[in-house]
Amino acid sequence: MQRDNGLNPKHIHIADYNYPLPDERIAKFPLAERDASKLLIYKHGTVSEDVFTSLPTYLPKGALMVFNNTKVIQARLHFRKTPTDGVQGALIEVFCLEPAVPNDYQLNFSQRGQVSWYCLVGNLKKWKEGKLYREIEMSDGESVMLACERKGLHGTSHIVEFTWNGNYTWAELLDAVGELPIPPYLNRNTEESDKTTYQTVYSKIKGSVAAPTAGLHFTERVLEAIDRVGIDREELTLHVGAGTFKPVKSEEIGGHDMHTEHIAVRQQTIEKLIAHGGEAIAVGTTSVRTLESLYYMGVLSDRLKMERKECGCLGEELHVSQWMPYEYDGGMTTVEALQSLLGYMKSNQMDVLHSSTQIMIAPGYKYHIVKQMITNFHQPQSTLLLLVSAFLNGDWRKVYDYALSHDFRFLSYGDSSLLIP
Repeated sequence: MQRDNGLNPKHIHIADYNYPLPDERIAKFPLAERDASKLLIYKHGTVSEDVFTSLPTYLPKGALMVFNNTKVIQARLHFRKTPTDGVQGALIEVFCLEPAVPNDYQLNFSQRGQVSWYCLVGNLKKWKEGKLYREIEMSDGESVMLACERKGLHGTSHIVEFTWNGNYTWAELLDAVGELPIPPYLNRNTEESDKTTYQTVYSKIKGSVAAPTAGLHFTERVLEAIDRVGIDREELTLHVGAGTFKPVKSEEIGGHDMHTEHIAVRQQTIEKLIAHGGEAIAVGTTSVRTLESLYYMGVLSDRLKMERKECGCLGEELHVSQWMPYEYDGGMTTVEALQSLLGYMKSNQMDVLHSSTQIMIAPGYKYHIVKQMITNFHQPQSTLLLLVSAFLNGDWRKVYDYALSHDFRFLSYGDSSLLIP
């Protein structure tokens, strides 16, 4: 079924989503107490403010709130080339983006001796060939020699093979030698405190190279208050990639390639969504992207059934492409799509759906599952600002004008907002 939204998002000019963001409004560090941040409330066109600890009082009793439980890994590694003629070797940075071999996150982290990752490489001109080495002292006092070698290209990323001695997992090595990759716009080095403050209190599943920052405001006392007001909580996983910081360089967004991100969603989560009529409150844009992708994965699973195709890739045939929402919607209700997806999982004996999404949510997009959104304040001319604009039916400037004029702190370590269109 072709959809006519009256707006072709490919012709949206990104310059129309600009606003002035002085450097002093970017929060370089978090508040001492996570939940002491300011909370902007946008409700049916009216804007007000409160503190984040008051969030539960604004939520509808009996609703379902969905969190992204991904955990940021210490993905930035530094190596030095072997010294020559007494001159210290060049410093090379290797930034791990996503696993290549094995390509499953949890399986990759549990490997001993060898893994491969898709990586960005800093100071590449100084590393033309050969292996780089780094000696690591583990917490038990043992010494490990970690080597890395470039094995080819994958798009704009380098395939890097890591090998090491000793009976340690890749996760243990990253914890010992890796650096937490805080956002580039903070313009500062990672500090020891970031290892705690740049993780949500409910983070569990390792794999992200950036935090789902809307969740950074939550504390155990806020979560307990949410439970007391009768909100049902559920978790899913989207591993946030470095592409979340990728600027839109094309004049129209039709020229922007959205990054692919990997998700994991349990059968239980789909069942809860169906029980709640296919509606949810999303914590963060990563939860938004995952939830909205589930609708289209349901449409794709129904198409597979209609075409009587055998399911072979177990999840990957449900990949949501960038422009699918604007080209084909399947003519299904949200609950029907979720029921189809649940049937797909059960028929393939999948307790957890592992798939990926490249979804572009921009003005002209019809939201299916997300009815309320908790999110921070995003960069000018970013795809996340387009996502918010689509959610607020274009009324994003009212939110950002208020935040700028009322001393709200911006970006990852900044303040929060509750959006109710």
